[in-house]
Amino acid sequence: MSNFVRRHMKHYILKFSFLLLAITTQTILISQNGTVKGKIYSQDGEAAFATVYIKKINKQTIADANGNYELTGLKSGNFILSVFYAGYKDFETNIEITSSQITTKNITLTRQNLMLNPVVVTGTKTEKRQTESPVIVNVMNSRQLSDLQVCNLSEGLKFQPGLRVETNCQTCNYTQLRMNGLAGGYSQILINGRPIFSPLTGLYGMEQLPVNMIERIEVIRGGGSSLYGSSAIGGTVNIITKTPQKSGYEIGYSHNNINGKTGDNQLLGNLSIVADNKKSGLSFFVNHRKRGFYDHNNDNYSELPLLNNTALGTNFFLIPTENQKLEVSISKLNEYRFGGEMDLITPAYLTEQSEERAHDVWMGSADYQINFNEFKSSLIGYLAWQNTDRKHYTGIIPDIEDSIAFNNHIINPPYGTSKVTTYNVGVQLNHKIEQFLGGTNVFTLGSEFVYDYVNDNILAYNYLIDQTTENFGTFIQSDWAVTSKLNLLSGFRIDAHNLINKLTFNPRASLLYKPQPETQIRLGYGTGFRAPQAFDSDLHIAFAGGGISRVSLSPNLLPETSQSLNASINQDYPAKNYVWGYTIEGFYTKLDKAFYLNPVGEDEFGEQFVKENGQSATVQGVTFELRTNINGKAQLEAGFTTQKSAFENEVKYIDELEGIKDFIRTPNNYGFANLTLTPNKKWSGNINFVYTGSMIIPHFGGAPNQLVDEIINSPSFSELSAKISYTFPITKLQFGMEVFAGVKNVLNAYQTNFDIGKNRDSNFVFGPAQPRTIFIGVKLMSL
Repeated sequence: MSNFVRRHMKHYILKFSFLLLAITTQTILISQNGTVKGKIYSQDGEAAFATVYIKKINKQTIADANGNYELTGLKSGNFILSVFYAGYKDFETNIEITSSQITTKNITLTRQNLMLNPVVVTGTKTEKRQTESPVIVNVMNSRQLSDLQVCNLSEGLKFQPGLRVETNCQTCNYTQLRMNGLAGGYSQILINGRPIFSPLTGLYGMEQLPVNMIERIEVIRGGGSSLYGSSAIGGTVNIITKTPQKSGYEIGYSHNNINGKTGDNQLLGNLSIVADNKKSGLSFFVNHRKRGFYDHNNDNYSELPLLNNTALGTNFFLIPTENQKLEVSISKLNEYRFGGEMDLITPAYLTEQSEERAHDVWMGSADYQINFNEFKSSLIGYLAWQNTDRKHYTGIIPDIEDSIAFNNHIINPPYGTSKVTTYNVGVQLNHKIEQFLGGTNVFTLGSEFVYDYVNDNILAYNYLIDQTTENFGTFIQSDWAVTSKLNLLSGFRIDAHNLINKLTFNPRASLLYKPQPETQIRLGYGTGFRAPQAFDSDLHIAFAGGGISRVSLSPNLLPETSQSLNASINQDYPAKNYVWGYTIEGFYTKLDKAFYLNPVGEDEFGEQFVKENGQSATVQGVTFELRTNINGKAQLEAGFTTQKSAFENEVKYIDELEGIKDFIRTPNNYGFANLTLTPNKKWSGNINFVYTGSMIIPHFGGAPNQLVDEIINSPSFSELSAKISYTFPITKLQFGMEVFAGVKNVLNAYQTNFDIGKNRDSNFVFGPAQPRTIFIGVKLMSL
């Protein structure tokens, strides 16, 4: 073949190839030029910023502020269009995409029964439906808190499975959260996902956070150090504060009569303003509470301290573009607390015995999130902070016969100051891979730094806690949906803590298996640690034996570590007019080098304890949950935990008495039940019950009614409460008025053997937080 022919053949082949490529490309472009668009409606109006996606071809978008959505560049074929919107049922529908044509699909969403499957974030640090989370996350929303007539976080947490809130001081009434039988220092409380609830804040903070500040509470039980760092051994509680959802207001007042002896009054208000385009919003809250002394045994020393608490704050959000969001919050809490001898005229240091506290707390946070890569990736940056200034007095005036001690007290009374500052800054990257070994996977990578400074001193007692902790942590997580029925969550966190000489490594793995849509079987393992530092109970100075007791840290204190296992089955059965379900969870936690308080004797001021490392300890048990909702008119939630918590060897709590293995202040059985009735939009009622089993309590002598040291078994308590409310809708003015009344602790189940007088053991307190209380109130709200 001649060169001339070859050249011409190459020329025509090349032209033909380009023509074929052009035709093929045009065909592909035409076949991928379909569009689907429409509007999404909720029962509240347009579903602003709902997520719309077609899973098979990996296309996703976010609806605009008016609920409009549009997906372009789609290939021809039949697909499933899915919509996800918080508070509503996930929506799926079949659509047919035709090339070069626009398919219009308007969608109306149905409100989700939040008891069945709300959206949660705490288990994985990403948004997931509750039944899709490999970690059990329990949720309590603001409506449930209102039905229970709780006034703060402390009162609300006792209505969660596996949780107990206990009062630990007869004089100041500081509270402590116990999760799965572990004391407060083993649990981590987060504000909007950030660890700014410092050790000192933990003493009184649960009572200082008002109910109208809280949108919902999320709880995960068991080891969480792989995500949240130090102290998340017993579990994690995440307080999600209220952000504006729609414009409106609410103003309320309640009066509580405590056993016919004193009053407790609360005034609260909320205001939300949301822009018409729903791209920005601002909310405010204010709460004022004032309670008088309550003396149960008529010895002129309070069992409930006087309280004067004011809290206010604001939350703001801005959505500058469809893939960006900025949230900012700031709050201020002020509280005055006085307990002991009930004398408000005499200065605290001249009373026979008292504790006086004045708190000034600021806290705030800022979160920025940007979604990219067709919403498969997101980057989150955050900053959170809190500052607490506290002035306090803790003292017993010496008998005048001891002139030297009496004069020293008058000249140098035991007043003190506390300064606590916490900072948290971090970044988190989430990335979703649609095709990952036959399934999908969301990878999460993050780093955060937590700085906490605590200075607490009382010069008269030679008492000083001057502690700075710095922790830098990096976490990696894989949330792998292996199949539609199987999900594997795995990850680890590495922490560099300034009080620990080496890096701390904590892995976690959780398996979720769903043999049927209504059934979830979970299996989890995780490790955790507690740094060798002072925690909430260590910072409390208690009265005992006619003096004060203090805790110091051993210079050789090592980190405490843990390993946790849990297994559960969860089933929910929805029907046309009702839904019911249950959860059974077994848990096991082993502590190594467990912290304990070693009594080392007395000095001139009273008992001294040193926090030291002991042997190992185990906590194991089973939690049962039952829930049902009948036609939206009756809802029951209940939980019961039976467990065993013990050290490997005996631990001494009182010098002259034999040691014991069992944890003190930890009942083996406890639980709750909560029934809400809403027969129509006007009437509603609530009946709730809290059971606390017998527990071991040390009791130091010194009071006139208790001359010897001993360890007792407390009685069990059954606390029954009820509330009824009626709402008057005033539609012409677009607002409603709710009136309500009820009784807390109807049976007056309350401790009867308190110590008396100034030399009482203030730690000898157990059972319900307050006696029978009758309440009435009114609430005005926008409709």
